[in-house]
Parts: sequence; C-alpha cells; structure tokens
Amino acid sequence: MKYAWLAIFFLTLLWSGVHPYDYPTWALEVAPAVIGFALLAATRHSFPLTPLLYALILVHCVVLMVGGHYTYARVPLADALNPLFGWERNNYDKLGHFLQGFVPAILAREILIRKAVVASAAWRNLFIVSVCLAFSACYELLEWAVAVIAGASSESFLATQGYEWDTQSDMAMALLGCIAALLLLSASHDRQLARIGAAR
Repeated sequence: MKYAWLAIFFLTLLWSGVHPYDYPTWALEVAPAVIGFALLAATRHSFPLTPLLYALILVHCVVLMVGGHYTYARVPLADALNPLFGWERNNYDKLGHFLQGFVPAILAREILIRKAVVASAAWRNLFIVSVCLAFSACYELLEWAVAVIAGASSESFLATQGYEWDTQSDMAMALLGCIAALLLLSASHDRQLARIGAAR
C-alpha cells in the first residue's frame, strides 16, 4: 500500500511538471503537496496516520498537481462538464477548495482525538470547522499576496475567471467540505483510530 501511494504521488508529480501551462503557477500549486509529503515523511514513525487520512491526502495532492499542470481555470475535464451542468466557468478550483475543507477536517480530527485535546465531540467539531475555515482564509490571503506581488501574471494562480465572489465561494466550498467530511467519515475514521489504539 505504501509503495502504491508513493508511486501515484511521484508519477503524478512528474507528469504535472512536464510542460505545464505556466511554470511559476505550477510551482505555487504543487508546493503544498510537496511540503505535505515532506511533513508526512518526517512524522511517519513518530505519528503515523490512519489509512483513511493517508488516502485522502493523496487524493488532495493529485488534485493540486492536476491543477498545477493545467492551471485551475483550464482543466479539460471540468470544461467538458460545463454543458452537462450548465456552468459558464471552469469549476475545477471549487473541487480543490472543497477538498481544502474535506481533507484538513479529518487531519484536524485525528490530531485532536489522538492528542486528547478536546473531550467533547461537539466542541471538537466546532474546533475542526474553525480550523478548516482559518486554513481556507489563510490560503485566500496567500492568493491576495501573490496577486499584489505578481500583478497581472497572478491570474492563473488566482483562477477567479472574472467571478467577483470567488473568494467567498471558495471559503464556502471549504466549509461545505469540512462539514461533509465530519458527517460522512467520522464513523469509519473512529474505527481506524480504534485499531491504531489497539495496536499500541
């Protein structure tokens, strides 16, 4: 399983870096995946994660790499879906922001439970939602900083596509992703956490 994870990660990273639409944008988009991989490698012995979380992180990394290769406004599959759903813009970025809430929700949940930070499930869920929204807001601030520094050349990274409420809708998608993860995956996540606890 570990080798399959590594193969998917590095083959996708290699593919994404071959003639991307724009190299500076590619670097910005894949940087979180590379940083995340470095953190996973550094903590693989001291704090190994559940299989569910490793799988979710890989999916998120692949989405980042695909977005980096094409830029989020030009992913062909999302363009192909436009006639089916009546969309007027490429909505691949919304998938990215949905996962920006979905995956960190399970990551935050795992840390909070395993470190016994919060005893109450209700308070824990509130903290998880707050963490995910804070993470999303920080990313939007990063995008703003890049736009200020890079000027017109930042359009590929921002992927607003002329939508004036893009920032707010991005954060709403992250919130939706966070809530969806807590509703859909908490039970299976608890079972995997119990197995980790039993193994120690």
